[in-house]
Amino acid sequence: MTAEALGDLLARVNAALNFTSLVLLLAGYGAIRRNNPTAHRRAMAAAVAASALFLIFYLLRFSVTGTHRFAGEGVAKVVYYAILFSHMILAAAIVPLVLRVLFLALRSRFQEHRRWARWTLPLWIYVSATGLLVYFLLYHVYGYL
Repeated sequence: MTAEALGDLLARVNAALNFTSLVLLLAGYGAIRRNNPTAHRRAMAAAVAASALFLIFYLLRFSVTGTHRFAGEGVAKVVYYAILFSHMILAAAIVPLVLRVLFLALRSRFQEHRRWARWTLPLWIYVSATGLLVYFLLYHVYGYL
């Protein structure tokens, strides 16, 4: 398998992990809204696991293929880079936020957990959703150079 083929495979795996994380985040939110803390805990733990696997595979893909240049032009390029940069900044910021929310839940400090989660969850959903969007734009719509 060539480096490019491995990189493309890892990109698909990462997209699947991003999608999985997104679905689990929404399921976890739905569970807590329905007052089902057991389902919430399971969904959120699985979302953390999917996101951690994503990070591992992303770093592996990056080490194999490096960065890609977006092949789109004009407005498409501006929109793509706006999404990409907001995704990257929030993806870096979300890690300590998720760790904080997880820490508070594990310590049964649920009032603080809720306060932090109200900000963390929408950002994490945004990061997962824009990760999928970046993948589709780069690998399926416009391609890369």
